[in-house]
Amino acid sequence: MKPYFRMIFFVLIMGAITSIFLVGMDALTKDRILANQEAELKSTILDAYNISYNLTNIHTVFDSSVTKETRDGITFYIDQVSGSVSYVFEGGGVWGPIIGVITLQNDFETIVKITILQQEETPGLGGVVAETQYLANFIGKKMLPSIQIIKNATDSPNEVNAISGATRTSNAFANILNTSYASAKTAWDARNG
Repeated sequence: MKPYFRMIFFVLIMGAITSIFLVGMDALTKDRILANQEAELKSTILDAYNISYNLTNIHTVFDSSVTKETRDGITFYIDQVSGSVSYVFEGGGVWGPIIGVITLQNDFETIVKITILQQEETPGLGGVVAETQYLANFIGKKMLPSIQIIKNATDSPNEVNAISGATRTSNAFANILNTSYASAKTAWDARNG
């Protein structure tokens, strides 16, 4: 019976030490993770605006080139030269959240660029939603009346081909884009109205 108690005691001690180590590492890296996420967002927006930067001057370039405004809980990033507007969108994909940044021309309707920051879709199928080649299909498309991600899309200004073999991801992505756009449009119109 004594070896059994020693093993339980050993497991409890190792569990406690491991837990303390993991909590400590989380505390040590939390600020770095947040800084990296902020830099990723800024680089995504600067790339959409074709503004040159490097890792040492990204924050300075961003602050001098982009105006940040928050309205109704939505943060808009406005290119001071072109007037293009970016905002973060988020919604449920098939297997987890899809989070990205959409950049629109100053008409707040025509897509300049979409970048996916996070997604959990099936690699090779729904995961295509994050690939630059697929997202290039959205450039120049119109968000109004709504973006349509459908099989055999036409040259219509608001239609994009669905991802082959990933109908559910395509439908979810269209829903995410349209739902977030509706909220952003309302906030943007209130800002300008």
